[in-house]
Amino acid sequence: MGDPVVIKTFRNAALGALILAAGPALTEEITIEAVMVPQEQMRLDFEDGSNHFVLMVRREGTAGGSGILDGAEVTEHGWHDIQPGTGGDPRGYLTFDTDEGLVYVQFRVRAVFVPDEAGGMRLLDNGYWEVVGATGAHEGLQGAGTLHITPAPAPAAAPDRLFRLDGELVAG
Repeated sequence: MGDPVVIKTFRNAALGALILAAGPALTEEITIEAVMVPQEQMRLDFEDGSNHFVLMVRREGTAGGSGILDGAEVTEHGWHDIQPGTGGDPRGYLTFDTDEGLVYVQFRVRAVFVPDEAGGMRLLDNGYWEVVGATGAHEGLQGAGTLHITPAPAPAAAPDRLFRLDGELVAG
């Protein structure tokens, strides 16, 4: 057996060399916006007078902004559990289809209703996202950030939504 101090020092040096050989991870800050247009919807309306509903939706759009997801075609597969005037819990997956592969993003949002200037209610949809899978050149990609969902700006139609993702991606 060798000297425990020498073995430990050798092991730590070898681990450090492996980490350095792997090179630094490439981190990229991103801001992506996509107007998401409903393609398919299925809705469950509670018939108990609560106005509670669940919307299962597939929306599509094109990402614009900064970073490797700019220009990607985006598909949402969402589950939006909403109690109008009270709150809601939208969640689902966004698939970003780039020329180099796919990036799968899971999201969760908390919907909060607040009074607006006209005496009605407006919705604040804020939450987070994280990369949960990727293919092709994006394999090993990791990342997370914030997500804001708002009504899409004109000339978009009423059910269209603007998804804004801010955060960081780290190439694996």
